[in-house]
Amino acid sequence: MRLFLTSSPCTVHAPDGVPLPFVYNENNRFMELLSAGLRTPFSAVMIAAWPDASASNDEMTWAFGEALRYHGLPMTDMCLIDRRNKEELFARVRQSGLVFLSGGHVPTENAFFAEIGLREALRDYRGIVVGISAGSMNASKTVYAQPEENGESLDPNYRRFIPGLGLTSLQVLPHYNQVHDRMLDGRHLFEDITIPDSMGRKRFWVLTDGAYILQEGCRATLYGEARCIYDGAMFPVTRDGEQLDLSGYLT
Repeated sequence: MRLFLTSSPCTVHAPDGVPLPFVYNENNRFMELLSAGLRTPFSAVMIAAWPDASASNDEMTWAFGEALRYHGLPMTDMCLIDRRNKEELFARVRQSGLVFLSGGHVPTENAFFAEIGLREALRDYRGIVVGISAGSMNASKTVYAQPEENGESLDPNYRRFIPGLGLTSLQVLPHYNQVHDRMLDGRHLFEDITIPDSMGRKRFWVLTDGAYILQEGCRATLYGEARCIYDGAMFPVTRDGEQLDLSGYLT
């Protein structure tokens, strides 16, 4: 398996004249490295984060598929898995060369992944998996479900560390460029909640949009601007255009 853990693999807007909401990001070699594993015709699967949001799931799947075609990748078809057709998961994954783990609310997506048996469906999968935001977070063996919605950081029953898909031991936090100043429940999301949560835990790799981690076998490389949170402190590790070997952090 080649695993991409992205914050967002997409641009904010498509180029002028392209009738799509976005295309894929070519910075930090993302499209180059994704395309390298997709040189022959392939089918793709999008796994929904919101299992009952049929209309938005359909729209998202269409946009991600058409963006692949915009970049000239030889995709034959793209299937969505949500609660309407969850029984098709195993067959669709077996036939695919590319699986997307969509973005959304981490605990909601995590529960749906468990409901449909996605961890088992991806066992021994030999294609490419692309995590998008929450999908990247849920790819981990142990997921840090960073509080996101109002009330979650104060709820004693909210579980901040939950089992994930086990595709990686790395823990990712996305969209730092968007949420670094965010306040949640009257507290600073990072300074008052996330950084203290890191005490005694594995490192959190904090990605800006356009940054990602590529893991294949026992090797992992971080591309683009990122920070690391570890044992109560956050510090920069890479700038845009740089890369860092994370293989030593795989366990």
